[in-house]
Amino acid sequence: MIQPIQSLTALRQTLSALERRGATKTLGAARALGATLPFGIDAIDRHLPAGGLRLASLHELADTGPALEHATAAGLMVAGILARLPGPVLWVAERADLFAPALAQAGLAPDRVLFVNAPRAVLLAMEEGLHHGGFAGVVGEARRLDTTASRRLQLAAESAGVTAFALRRSRTIRDPALADPIAAVTRWRIARLPSGPPVPEAPWVRGLAPALWRLDLIRCRGADPASWTVEACDATGRLRLAADVADRPVAATARQRRAG
Repeated sequence: MIQPIQSLTALRQTLSALERRGATKTLGAARALGATLPFGIDAIDRHLPAGGLRLASLHELADTGPALEHATAAGLMVAGILARLPGPVLWVAERADLFAPALAQAGLAPDRVLFVNAPRAVLLAMEEGLHHGGFAGVVGEARRLDTTASRRLQLAAESAGVTAFALRRSRTIRDPALADPIAAVTRWRIARLPSGPPVPEAPWVRGLAPALWRLDLIRCRGADPASWTVEACDATGRLRLAADVADRPVAATARQRRAG
């Protein structure tokens, strides 16, 4: 199960105890600048300058539309990425609503997660975790993130060799703060799309196939913005490119049946 931590003081004590017991190891050597984690999707990996997601860096993710408040797709994408990196995970949020079964669904075992409930100190707790240096990744659910704070997180991630993820949450669907410039290496927006039919024999049945996301890369150092339609993270944390071409005969069959 997720290990909860209720304050910054408790977080510091936990980090100190982990260091004394040697329960975590410094992962900086494996997260040297320039190290990447490929998505395993050629279209995405070829587009990204490093051939994948650059580690030891800050990345920002947010849902689009009403889901922005809950960060459901963005959280699952981060969980899927971290599922493929070794080591514990520090997850910091303003609200204690992290759902462990959803993390497991994306391949991130809940017993790897140290959860910090820090209503007024998400960014500070993220920095504490990054400076510790013994995590596979540090995740922070933040409503506000400006240039100065994001630069501090980026520098801390580079220095410690730990990847940081800023999950943006807001009760305002079109929050103008999401357009503010920040120092993240990549910025992603994720929209849920209707899933396709489960089998070609029943193209009129919708919503039982794997969930679909539209990934919008709105900023990346060294690359242009781009979009891809993918299947959501599976139980190993991996995405798959949606098979648009394969679905076309099914759609054609559905139209023929309706016409008949």
